[in-house]
Formats: sequence, C-alpha cells, structure tokens
Amino acid sequence: MQSAESRFNKNSLLLTLRRYSSAVSDMEKAILLPSLLRDVPSDEAWDSEAADESGRDLYGNYAMLKAIRNTVESGLVHIDDHKAKSNGALNKTLEPLLDTDPEALFRFHLRGLFTVMSDLTKKTQNITDKYMDIIGVSN
Repeated sequence: MQSAESRFNKNSLLLTLRRYSSAVSDMEKAILLPSLLRDVPSDEAWDSEAADESGRDLYGNYAMLKAIRNTVESGLVHIDDHKAKSNGALNKTLEPLLDTDPEALFRFHLRGLFTVMSDLTKKTQNITDKYMDIIGVSN
C-alpha cells in the first residue's frame, strides 16, 4: 500500500496542505504548555507589521497557525470584519485581476497558495523548535 505522500506529486496542493496540517499537529503534540509562548517575541520578519499592530508574540502565532489549519481542514472561511477592512487596500489592488483569463487567475492564486502554505509550514516548525529551546529540550 502506498503512503499518503507517495500518492501525490511532490508539488501537489493536497500534499502541501497535508504537510502543513501535519506540522501543526506535531506542533500541538510538542507544545504541552502553549502559555510558555506568551510574551516571547518572534524572530520572524513576517511578524514585524503584525507585531506593531497587535503585539503578536509566539503564542499569538501559535493560535493563528492552529486557526488556519482548522480553516484548511474544515473548508469553512470565517469572515472577520476587522481583517476585511484592514485588507481593503489589498482587495483594491487585486480588482484588475478579476477581468483576467480564469486559467491565468487560477494559476496566480495557486502559486500564491503554495508559497503561503510552505511559509506557514516553516513557521510552524520554527515555533515548535523555539518552544523546545524554551523548555530545554533539543530536537
């Protein structure tokens, strides 16, 4: 019987989503006391703007990564009015794409999704590693 990863092309969207979900599950198993992540600043550059706005620490990132995994697995997209308003400028810059060829638009979004999911998987693994450092366990 084939393993789940061998059934999919190494660049398939399903495999990318499965890797992310697995990384978050591993993070949840490793991080037994998520509260230890509170007030621990993130070393990631992706947090610079978010940290200024919301004071996000590793605990905030932990919660966000879990929420994203739940959305990916459930398929339910919750619309948050605050986030929708803050992303209004981004939505306006994407409006010209709506008149684009559907296949080109699909490829554009798919490429973006691959990039985002790969980055989130790495960030999940980094949080797990940082937690292990905090509690004094080496990987």
